Amino acid sequence: MIKGLRTAAYPVTDLAAAKAWYTQVFNTQPYFDQPFYVGFNIGGFELGLIPDGQPATAGSMVYWGVDDIEAEVARITALGATLHHPIQDVGDSIKTVELADPFGNLLCLIVNPHFDRNQVI
Repeated sequence: MIKGLRTAAYPVTDLAAAKAWYTQVFNTQPYFDQPFYVGFNIGGFELGLIPDGQPATAGSMVYWGVDDIEAEVARITALGATLHHPIQDVGDSIKTVELADPFGNLLCLIVNPHFDRNQVI
């Protein structure tokens, strides 16, 4: 079952500069900081930075939290979505997938056992 919005991810061309800027903007350090992804817990939701992106063409991706990503992919593709980018283990037991809805939009899902929506900041 879809549990709600989890992550807004922004492609960036300079990960270090973006990390420094968002650290200042939100006055918080990232909780997940790797060369392939930087994640901030902002008010119980995640702002993510993805390196080597082209913000003008790639846009932002919003990830919806799920408990069982494989089951949700099967359910949603049965409803007419197609696989845009396969399920990927991005490290630390976090998995993501990108589905294309029948209208051409990306519907992204994430399993993140480290993300605590109830954490008070």
